[in-house]
Order: sequence, then structure tokens, then C-alpha cells
Amino acid sequence: PGVPRGRGCAGSREVMPTCERYAVRRLPFARLARGDVAFFERLMPGRVVTAEEEVKPFNVDWLKSVRGCSQLVLKPQTTAEVSQILRYCHERNLAVNPQGGNTGLVGGSVPVFDEIILSTALMNQIISFDKVSGILVCQAGCVLERLNEYLEEQGFIMPLDLGAKGSCHIGGNVATNAGGLRLLRYGSLRGTVLGLEVVLADGSALDCLTSLRKDNTGYDLKQLFIGSEGTLGVITAVSILCPQKPKAVNLAFLGCQSFAKVLETFTTCRAMLGEILSAYEFMDEKCMELVERHLKLSSPVTGSPFYVLIETSGSNSTHDEEKLNNFLEQAMASGLVTDGTVATDDKKIKVLWGLRERITEALTHEGYVYKYDISLPVGKLYDLVTDMRARLGQSAKNVVGYGHLGDGNLHLNITAESYSHSLLEAIEPFVYEWTARCSGSISAEHGLGFKKKQFIQYSKPRQAVVLMQQFKAMLDPKGILNPYKTLPSAL
Repeated sequence: PGVPRGRGCAGSREVMPTCERYAVRRLPFARLARGDVAFFERLMPGRVVTAEEEVKPFNVDWLKSVRGCSQLVLKPQTTAEVSQILRYCHERNLAVNPQGGNTGLVGGSVPVFDEIILSTALMNQIISFDKVSGILVCQAGCVLERLNEYLEEQGFIMPLDLGAKGSCHIGGNVATNAGGLRLLRYGSLRGTVLGLEVVLADGSALDCLTSLRKDNTGYDLKQLFIGSEGTLGVITAVSILCPQKPKAVNLAFLGCQSFAKVLETFTTCRAMLGEILSAYEFMDEKCMELVERHLKLSSPVTGSPFYVLIETSGSNSTHDEEKLNNFLEQAMASGLVTDGTVATDDKKIKVLWGLRERITEALTHEGYVYKYDISLPVGKLYDLVTDMRARLGQSAKNVVGYGHLGDGNLHLNITAESYSHSLLEAIEPFVYEWTARCSGSISAEHGLGFKKKQFIQYSKPRQAVVLMQQFKAMLDPKGILNPYKTLPSAL
């Protein structure tokens, strides 16, 4: 992206339009006309939103950092309606912004200019669930938390868990290849998603909604759309493999005196807990301070530079508790951990998870937030935070680090009272150059969206980017699907 020219901080009342705030030119798409709105109203009576105040929430991202200028929101209920919408938009050369729960963090879920917003909010039906195989088939607009609640009644859970679970849609999760809190145990969506139904830019529907775990016939086309951020097609339905709900869940919240101790605790934890280890999260003391101050949450463990959250999940509570207790005894005796608490009941487990899951929310109270989602070799994970603090000094309000240590995913967040161009220049491209030198990825799970697309070369070679652009040109020759996102405008 170009250089922001306005404040647009999370605390401001109005966010400057992205097309004004960044040096981006509108592509030659058609302008919305009265006849277009009339067509959509005939197609979906009562589900076409044009009132300015009703459209406004769809135009602004969750962080209130970018804002589009769309004048129209469409709310289809079926794949057939999505197909007719895209067929019409393709013929008219109207740009479309697919949108799920709008919980993205890189500006990928809202328009840049006046793209038509295609919301999946009403595509929220569960199509089927097989209790024997654990395979769920549902529409793309199903909210993640609602799906998990449904599955828990059947004795299963979703393989994905996010802090935004109460708002995010499963279609958006798949489109961004969301990672989250359960990846250490159940793997990424690239492994758990079995099939997809996708509508392409020209309106044709691709039905690859298989419920087979093994299907070795030709190219695995669904992988093209997982993580494509709505630029290659609109996901309308998902088939996903769901694990059985663990009968025993334990959570340990521990304090460590150094990041070296955090790493050593992870090594010991993985060796001693083995198959029941389901999550290993870390956060620094500044994260805890912000959560306590802004959200009025209380941490049961205090006075440590670092905190780790360890979850176990299994089928035998006696067995699991014995293994966890043995690990904790070892960790305390060897000085890896200085303090801690354990939760076994659901209420306390949710309270402890809240300390980790709500860090992002707490950071928004600090002003403008520069967010970075990095994959790194685990041993180097916190070095980036340390180096960035030294580099920025007093020019930043806070530099904090937390994330999914079990899979090498650091969330680096830098806050300031308001947006500062000089601060941005001090951060970027330094953060990407640092990551590239360590053979890391500049986006572990958030995607590239609008904010990171021009930095893709730090993680992908030129040949790979060219091939991605060729896929885009083949599947969306007019470029109407989520334009200005994911891929750089020029190499």
C-alpha cells in the first residue's frame, strides 16, 4: 500500500476512506447504477441494503483502521443467488467485496472504493453432520461459535478456535486460512477442510463439496481457495472434519522469568504431555498489564516477565491430570516456572483463556495499533520484539509480543497515541526484512489483505507471485473479486 495521509486511529470517531488515506487508484470498474439496484431487489427482495447508516458498519473494519465507500450490501441466502449476483456483476464489470464476519486484521474484508459488498451473514444453515465420521457440511455464513455449540451437543468440536469466534464466519475462516488456538493439536484448515462449494467470478458454481477424507483424483482444487481471501471465488459452503469433544480439559497458566525459560518449558511440556497437549500460548507482561487495565480482567499469576497458557485435552481425566501434575512438578523443581494456577472446570478455563484471547481487544484502547503476524523459528520468536523495542525507543507507546508459540506464530503489536508516518517508516520494511533474514513468513495466519499485499516478496519468490497472478487472471479475468487485495499491483 501507499503512505497513509491521515490519522485514522482506532480511537477516532471517523476513519478516513482508504482510497483517500492510501495512494491507490480506482481500477476501471463500472459505477453502480439505479438499474443495478433494481435488478438485485428483484432477485433478493428485502435483502438489499442501500441506506447509508445501514451500509456504514459493513464499510469499516473491526480495527477501525480502513474504510470503504460502498453504497450497496447484498445478503444472499443460497448459492444460486450468489451465482446470479456474480454473473450479473461480471457482465456489468462491477467489483465485488465478499464479506463474512468482518473480523479480519489486514484490511481484506472491507471495500477500498465503492465495491458491492456481498455479505454471507444470511447463509448460516447447517446442511448435514455425520456422527460416525465427524464430518460437518454447512453454509459459509455460519458463525464459528454457533457451529461449535451445535457440535458440542453431538459430542464433537470445531478443529478451529479463535478470539473472534462469536463473530467470524466459517467461510471467512477458510478464505483466510485462519490459524487460531487449536492448530497445535488439530492442524490447519488446509488439512481439516475436506471440500468446498465456490462460486467463481463469472457466476459459475464449482461443487467440490466432498465429504471424503481420501480423494486422490487430480488436482486438489479446494486448496486454491483456502487462504485466497476472496480473490479467486466466493466460498458458499464448507465440508470440514471435526474431532470428538475431549472428555477431560485442563488449563495451566504459568509465570516464567525469561523467554529462554518459556522455550525450555515448551520442550519439557511437549515431551511429558505428548498426545494430550492441545495448546501452548505465550504472552509478555505488558500484554497482561493492558488486559487488566483496559478490560478489568484479573490475572491469578503476577510478577513474571512472561506467561504461558498450556491446555491439555484427552479422554481420561485421571490420566491427564496425572501427566499434567508430573509436568508441573518437574517445571517448578527445575526452576522453569516460578508460579502458576490450574483450571479444570469450564468457568475457570474460560476466564483464563480470556486473558489470552482478549489481548487484541485491550490493545485497541491504546490508540493506533500497528499489527504484525509473523511466523519464525521458535527459538527466535521473541528476538523481534526485543529488537523492535530497541529500534523504536520512546517513539512507540508499547511494543508487545504474544502468540501461538507451539506453531511458531508471533503477534507483534506496536501502539502509539495516533498514526505516525515516521513511526511507520521506522517499522516497515524493517520488520519484514528481519523476518525474511530468519526465513520466516510475514503473515502466519492473518493473510495479506490490503495492508500487507505489497510486501509479499519478503516471503515468496518472484516466480511464485507471478504464478499466483496467473491463477487470478484465469479465474477472475476482469479482476472484480476483492480487488486491491492479496496480490501486489505490480512486481
